[in-house]
Amino acid sequence: MLEGKLSREFATSSDVAPRRMTGRIPPKQKMFSYVYILRLSNGDLYKGVTNDLRRRIDEHTNGKVESTKHYRPFVFVGYEAYRTESDALRREKFLKTTEGGRLLKQQYRDILNSVGDVAERSKAAPC
Repeated sequence: MLEGKLSREFATSSDVAPRRMTGRIPPKQKMFSYVYILRLSNGDLYKGVTNDLRRRIDEHTNGKVESTKHYRPFVFVGYEAYRTESDALRREKFLKTTEGGRLLKQQYRDILNSVGDVAERSKAAPC
């Protein structure tokens, strides 16, 4: 009796086991929400939240985001991954405060210094 129970519990995907027992994640389910930071051509830091980081960066790059399309080129500084969207939104909201901005600049100081001022480089090579 115990053997039958174990074999159903650890069923492979080809068996008739319920989806929750196969160990697969449904393709449309997003695992993380991301807070990302961009350094704009005017030197400002842009903070945003997304569930699809590559798509969102492409939107910024192609000028489809109203708040950043006039400040290209930008430099992708970094991102933070969160399991829940609420945590990511809370972090983004904090980073947009004065204290959060100060902390962000402290945490990313070395990266920001290596990136330099994008505005100076963008004058030499316009979009």
